[in-house]
Amino acid sequence: MQIDLNSDLGEGFGAWAMGDDAAMLDIVTSANIACGFHAGDPAGILRTLRAAAARGVAIGAHVGYRDLAGFGRRAMDVGSEDLTAEVIYQIGALQALAVAAGTRVAYVKPHGALYNTIARDARQADAVIAGVRAVDPSLPLVCLAGAPICDRARAAGQPVIAEAFADRAYTASGSLLSRTLPNAVLHDPAFIATRMLRLVQEGRVEAADGSTVTLSAQSICVHGDSPGAVAIAAALRKALEAAGVALRPFTAA
Repeated sequence: MQIDLNSDLGEGFGAWAMGDDAAMLDIVTSANIACGFHAGDPAGILRTLRAAAARGVAIGAHVGYRDLAGFGRRAMDVGSEDLTAEVIYQIGALQALAVAAGTRVAYVKPHGALYNTIARDARQADAVIAGVRAVDPSLPLVCLAGAPICDRARAAGQPVIAEAFADRAYTASGSLLSRTLPNAVLHDPAFIATRMLRLVQEGRVEAADGSTVTLSAQSICVHGDSPGAVAIAAALRKALEAAGVALRPFTAA
């Protein structure tokens, strides 16, 4: 039994740090690196890429809406042509920086509001899929486990990695509970570790209303900007390894 553990990194901007990238890179197996649209500046992104390369951590392009002020967490009605071009642009920028860092972009994971929107919005989902395919049809697209976009991407011929979230609450339908609602973000490392171990072993997770959601995931995300992110990721990794679960990237670094 194995699972990938990923985190959103490279999100600092200038003098403003966001999370502890170095510590997280010692724990996770894959790193979703900001591409400058929702967060990140070129120098900081390059530093994070070099640190990931030194540890053999797989790299993903964390593409998002063009929304630095809102950290990419505001829903936007971007036209399909624009969205496809912006996905291409972001992947291309990260690919160039990755080459300079001695590594490569091995997958794509949308960020924040874009991630949640395309989970069920067919038009924007198709625009993102088209952008990824225009760059490299072999790049896996990380999607919310159980969401319609997983089937849309597969139907288009794009490899898909289904993802679960360690530090986010779920609704009974399997979507993420809105951050505007209480207890949408989880903080207790022990609780999170137990919860995710059950997901890996049984394919089940408890929703916010107490019901049980069935999910099949190949990767688990711990948000790098969450308070206590390092402690959460460390506790999760320790619990998984203690249960005999191997931590490996879903794609080669």
